Parts: sequence; structure tokens; C-alpha cells
Amino acid sequence: MKIKKNYPNKIAIFPLSSAVFFPRTILPLNIFEDRYMRMIADCMKGERLFGMVQPKNRRDAPTEVYQIGCLGKIISFNETVDKRFVISLSGIIRFRIKNELDEDNLYRKFNVDYSEFLNDLVEEKNQMPSFDRNSLLKKIKNYFQIIQYPIDHNELKKLNLEQLVSTVCMISPFSVAEKQKLIETIKIEDKVKVIDEIIEFNLFKNQETETIQ
Repeated sequence: MKIKKNYPNKIAIFPLSSAVFFPRTILPLNIFEDRYMRMIADCMKGERLFGMVQPKNRRDAPTEVYQIGCLGKIISFNETVDKRFVISLSGIIRFRIKNELDEDNLYRKFNVDYSEFLNDLVEEKNQMPSFDRNSLLKKIKNYFQIIQYPIDHNELKKLNLEQLVSTVCMISPFSVAEKQKLIETIKIEDKVKVIDEIIEFNLFKNQETETIQ
């Protein structure tokens, strides 16, 4: 399979903890740090593309990042009266980081490779037709009720499996490691299995906490 467009192999990257980002999703971002405002301003002069990755921890200098992230395109941009940038980023394709570039920038740039994730560019409509979606949706609903997180379950029902897994992962208070495990999983069958296990674990953990209290 060939990439439909030659996405850049050298990209600016925004490391943001817990902000995992998937293809075909929209991520709103509030940019206020000088280095990332500079990054966004530079991106707006070109193809409006940059990558999102999760940092491994906050103690390293520079912060070590996970190797798998997602390329996004700025689809809306606003500058606020207090000089912040409020943008929406549309997910395109995941990438693997090859190495960091040693450039004199306020922000970081990396060489990346997209070859493992070319299927991100192909929308599959009939995903796991025999899969029991209702069972997964019921667990998701139960999970959000337990953590008291308001969500429109009717909207979730409209999503295909890929979008459902991605959306739940992005909005849930899963751990950084749990979110990263999902973004690194390639096949939809494996993604469904992983998110089912994560939700089961979190349901058990929350029930155990309530019992102790």
C-alpha cells in the first residue's frame, strides 16, 4: 500500500501528557507556552501539520517521549485577547519516531516513519461485523457512570468500532501507559480486546475502592 500523500518525515512534535490522539479524531488544544505558540505560528505558515506524543515522565531534561504518536493538521485557529492560541487538530496517521533532530528551535523536531500505520489512511466501514457492540457499549456506559463522567451515549452508538475505541481512549481518565498501549495497537480486533481489558480493570479498581471506603 502506498501513502496517498507524502507526509513530512521531519515534523515538529508537541509532547503532552495524557493527551493521546488518534487518526480521524479532533483534539482541541489551548496553547499558551511561548515555545509551542512559536511552533503553531510556524506550522500555520506551511502545511499546518505537527505531531502529538505522550511524554514518559516530567523529570527528564529534555523529557523522554514515547515512540508512537499521531500526525495532525490544524483545522481551526483562533488567537484570544490574552494572546493564547486555541486550535483544533485533526488526526491523520500514526508514526514511529526514528530520532530527534538537533536544531536550534524553541520546540523539538523529530524524524518519523509512517510505514507501520498506512491502514490509518483507509477507512474500513464493516469492522468486525459479528462483534457484540452492545456488550462493549454497556461496559463503557457503566464505566462512565461509575466515574461520574457525563457523556452522550447516543453519540457513541453512532461511531464505528475504530472511532469508538479512539474516542473512549481520548476522553477517559486512563493512565498514560493504558492510553499509549491503545495507540500502539494496530489491528481493530486487538484494539477492541485491549480497551475491553482496560475498562474491566478500571471497573474492578473503582468497585474495590468503593468497597474499602
